[in-house]
Amino acid sequence: MSAVNYVTQETFEKMQAELQHMRAVDRPAASRAIAEAREKGDLKENAEYDAAKEAQGLLEAKIKSLESAIANSRIVDTNSIDTSKVSILTKVKITNLATKKTVEYTIVGEKEADLKAGKISATSPIGKGLIGKTVGDVAEVQAPTGILKFKIEEIGV
Repeated sequence: MSAVNYVTQETFEKMQAELQHMRAVDRPAASRAIAEAREKGDLKENAEYDAAKEAQGLLEAKIKSLESAIANSRIVDTNSIDTSKVSILTKVKITNLATKKTVEYTIVGEKEADLKAGKISATSPIGKGLIGKTVGDVAEVQAPTGILKFKIEEIGV
């Protein structure tokens, strides 16, 4: 079984729309491609048929994966978030104690992680190290270069 996947309402709706598109558009297109390739003759030596079947298999695997992700998703409401400690969907301002550099991240589920947008996964090493901490705490995070220490400056939504 997959772990619980925490997402916002917006991300949940995007996942559902993507699944619907795969079922309603991509799946029939894959079936048509197989049917067209089948009409071209001997299936033993038909590379187009093999490619169409492989593409259909990959599509079905993606559909199953997305169905599983949706089934294990829990929608988190931003209005009910406790900002006394770092948790999913909180914005946290941290200072790297070694470099004195301050950054701000939003802790999100794996499906929403995007470092360029300042969103880190709660399952990432930094995310795991920050979860449950309060303002003023120092989080120690194991990194390939050694242990990084971050001081929690602010927690918000």
